[in-house]
Amino acid sequence: MTQEQCTHRNNVQSSEKPQVYKVGIYGWRKRCLYFFVLLLMILILINLALTIWILKVMNFTIDGMGNLRITEKGLKLEGDSEFLQPLYAKEIHSKPGRPLFLQSSRNISVNIVNSNNQLLTQLVTGSSGIKARGKMFEVKSTSGKLLFSADEQEVVVGAERLRVMGAEGAVFSKSVETPHVRAEPFKELRLESPTRSLVMEAPKGIQILAEAGDIQAICRNELRLESKDGEISLDARRIRLMRLPEGKASTSSSSSGNRQTVYEVCVCPNGRLFLSHAGTGSTCQISNNVCL
Repeated sequence: MTQEQCTHRNNVQSSEKPQVYKVGIYGWRKRCLYFFVLLLMILILINLALTIWILKVMNFTIDGMGNLRITEKGLKLEGDSEFLQPLYAKEIHSKPGRPLFLQSSRNISVNIVNSNNQLLTQLVTGSSGIKARGKMFEVKSTSGKLLFSADEQEVVVGAERLRVMGAEGAVFSKSVETPHVRAEPFKELRLESPTRSLVMEAPKGIQILAEAGDIQAICRNELRLESKDGEISLDARRIRLMRLPEGKASTSSSSSGNRQTVYEVCVCPNGRLFLSHAGTGSTCQISNNVCL
C-alpha cells in the first residue's frame, strides 16, 4: 500500500460520526401502557373498597362472622339462622336459660345412621304429625322413672294411672293383661265388646266388687255360670229369680182349682229351673212338663 492510499483511508474514517440507538417505549405505546397501569390501579382500589365494604356488612372479626362466633368449644350462633343444606353437628344446644327453637316450612327430620349409612332411628315432624322409627321408644320422667316404653314385643306404661279421655273409651283388638281395672271416682266402669265376645281370665280368680252400687250382667241369649271343681254361692238376704217358667200340673193330679200364690223352685235333670205350685209335699214331679 502506498502512502497516498493510507492517507485517504484515514481521512474517510475520521469523517464518519458514531450512531446512537434509543432503547424504550415511545409514542402511542407509551400512552397505552400508562393507561393500562392507571386502569389496573383503579380496579385495585375498587376491589379494595368492595372488600372493606363486605367485611363491614358481614361483620367479619377475628372471632367469626356476623352472628357466628368461633369459640374453644365450637361454633356459637346468635339470633335467627337459616340453613339451606343439611347441617352436621355433634351437639346443638341453646344459651343457658333460653329455649331452642327449630322451624321449617315443611318438616324437620332427625336421622341416626351407622357407618354404612343405613338408617337406624328417625324422627320426622311435619304437617301430618310426628313419626318416630326405631327399635325402641322410651319416655322417662325427670327422676329417671320409666313412663312409657314401646318396642316390637310389648308396650309398657309405667305411670301410676292410665287415663283415657275419649268418649268411646279404649279399643283393644287383642287381649289385655292388667292386675287392676278401675273407673274414676263417681264414674262408671264399662267393659264392652260390640260385635264379639268379652272374655276375662285369671288363674287365681276374678273379683268384681261394687261397694256402693249395683252389678248388672245383661245378655241377649244365655248367661252361664260354671264352676268345674268348686261351687257357685249366692249370698244375699234376698235372691230373686225373675221370669222362671211355671210347670203345669195335670187335671187329675190337681187337688184344688184355687190359684196358688206360693211356688216351689224345682230343678230339671239338665239344670233348668222352673216353678211349681206349692203343696203339702213336693210337686216337682207332678209339674215336670217343663223339663221335656
